[in-house]
Parts: sequence; structure tokens; C-alpha cells
Amino acid sequence: MSLDGAAERRDETPAGNGSGNEMGEVVAPVAAPVPLSAVRASYGDRRLRLNPNKAHKPDMYDDVQSEFDPSIFCSLERHLPPSMLEAPRDAKLAFMREILSRYLPEGDRARVQRHKEYRQSIMSAYQPLHKELYNITSSSFFVPSFIEAIKDNTEESFRKIISEPSSGVHSFAMLQPSFCELLISEIHNFEKWVTAVKFKTMRPNTMNKYGTVLDDFGFEAMLNKLMEEFICPMSKVFFPEVGGSTLDSHHGYIVEYGKDKDLKLDYHVDDSEVTLNVCLGKQFTGGELFFRGVRCDQHVNSETQPEEIIEYSHVPGQAVLHHGRHRHGARPTISGYRINLIIWCRSSAFREMKKYQKDFSNWCGHCQREKRVRQRQCLDATKSAFLRTGGSTS
Repeated sequence: MSLDGAAERRDETPAGNGSGNEMGEVVAPVAAPVPLSAVRASYGDRRLRLNPNKAHKPDMYDDVQSEFDPSIFCSLERHLPPSMLEAPRDAKLAFMREILSRYLPEGDRARVQRHKEYRQSIMSAYQPLHKELYNITSSSFFVPSFIEAIKDNTEESFRKIISEPSSGVHSFAMLQPSFCELLISEIHNFEKWVTAVKFKTMRPNTMNKYGTVLDDFGFEAMLNKLMEEFICPMSKVFFPEVGGSTLDSHHGYIVEYGKDKDLKLDYHVDDSEVTLNVCLGKQFTGGELFFRGVRCDQHVNSETQPEEIIEYSHVPGQAVLHHGRHRHGARPTISGYRINLIIWCRSSAFREMKKYQKDFSNWCGHCQREKRVRQRQCLDATKSAFLRTGGSTS
């Protein structure tokens, strides 16, 4: 798939959901309890804060029936403009719903409801093979070095466990071999059940013809905890410029490569701020990831610079954490069978703030080069003017 196609698909996909099944993290729509016109009349400054107000204690939204998870509202409330922090909960809720609704166009709401019913029908009928996988137990899920780094929760502790083949691509040992085997077993059990009951499964995205959306059959809460407690601490350090500290939703899935499965993954960008990619196994050759530079929407098809070319070979249990807009793909799997866990992590606050930005030179490689060119031109012009005046400052 060309990057043009990837960019078009990403722009058309409602933010906060999974591209392909296009349902992702949503539940069911309800009407806002407070007229938005009333909120606008009372509060003039409607721009979100770039950095969260950590001292503010948000209201609880567990009782709210919404197409978005209650935790999203709690997270987003800390980014509200100061004039709204002490507003009634209903007013804040209406304001945040207006923002989040932009990521779920009206035409998608019926589809969202169908997907909610789809999930419910699966979870009411499917019997998990390994129930212990659905609740995180650190000692049985993760390798000791990763647990220790998360416990210390410092940049130094994270850098002790990672290798960085290139800027913005972080690799580290994460999952226990026993956990990988159990998760693969659970996936195969689910796939057998789907075949037996002739149930249609949603695919992870528009590019993978094989694979399973983990959120669809009971893993949503576990993956949400994985994002909040184990991915966020690292993304806060390594990806602060794209909302790494404000991740509040995810799309979690499994991809499979090999004979009678997908063979490769074309050049693309993810619908995420931060992506976690962990190889579960098993025996395979080929399938290397290749990266070609981080780009904003405007420059997604721009030329790759030599220093941006990265190749990465998968190792079972080994994770790769990278920017969602880091252009990448996967080489053909030559032999064997490879299965990976992918989690797209998103920040609704960052996506809203991005609308007010025109320059992304703090993370887009092409924007950075353009900025350096402008700076050199400005410096050259200043030097030329200085020389023409003979160095006089009078």
C-alpha cells in the first residue's frame, strides 16, 4: 500500500478507534445533558491546556453512559482551560463530549452500536482457555528487568534496559516466554471457537487479513492497565512531544505471519501516538521491521534521509516502542510462523491540541529539516548584511 493510501485511511478513520474494524474503544452514544450553547456562553477560553493540571482532582465519570471510556473523561478534564475546572460536572462533560465527538462522526454511531453488540455476543459465549491472562500479574507476565525498570520509573532505569537502534525506536526485553506461549494458546483457542461456531471476526486493521482484535473478546481492561501502568511511564519519558504522558485509549490486537497467513506488511503509519509491538514467537526467518522516519500528516510521503533508514529483527519476548507516525513496514516472512502483539496507544488531549499547531518540528523529521534550512538562511542573510556594512553597528 502506498503512503498516500495510508494517509488517506488514517485521516478517514475516526481517532480513538481501530482502523479496519473501525470500532476500537467506543461503547454507545448518548445525548449530552447540557446544551453546548450554554457552555459556550459561560466560558470564553475553550482551548485545552497543553500540559495537564496535575494538582486538579477530576470528577468521576464511571456512571456516565457514553461511547467513550470514563477514564478518558478523567484524563481529559486535567487539560480543560482554567475557566472550566470549577464548572459543574455536566458542563465539563458536555464540553469534553463535544471535543471527543469530532473523532466519532455521526455517521459512525450506528456502526459503533453494532460493534458494542458484537463484542457482547462474543464475551457472553466464548469461554477463555487461560483466564489468568485477563488480569495482569507482573511476575508471570514480565521479565524481571522490565519490572524493575517500571518500579524505579526513571529515565535512567528505562535506559538501562533498552537498546536504541535509531532515535525514536526503543527495544527491550519485556514478556516472559511462558506468558507468550499461553497468549498464543489463547489466540488459537479463540480462532478455533470462531471457526466452530461460524462467527465472523473483525480484523485488526485495513492491512492485515489475518489476526485478532484482543479488545473484542475480553482483553480490553487488561490492555488498558498495561497501557496505563507499563507503557505510559516509558512513553512519558521518550515521547512527551506527542502526548506520551496523556495516553488514554488503545487498540490492541494480534497479527500473524507465515504460510497461509499474511506474509509482509506494507509501508505505512499507525493510527496512534505511541505503538508497542512485541514478538510472541515462534520459529521464523525474515519478517524484519524497517523504519523510514517520523512524519506529520503534511509530510507523510516526503523523501527518506539516509540516517532515517533502520532495520530491526524480531526476537520473541522482545518489545519495540515507537512513535505512531514513524513510517514503517515488515519484510516478508520467509519461513516459519511469527505472531506479534500490537497496542496502538492514543492521546485525545494531544489530538485536540494538534489542531492548533502548524509546525511539528519538535517531532516530524521533515519539519525539523525545513526549520534548520530557514535558520541557516536567516543566519546567512544576517552575515551578508553585516559584511555589506563593513562590520559597522552604527
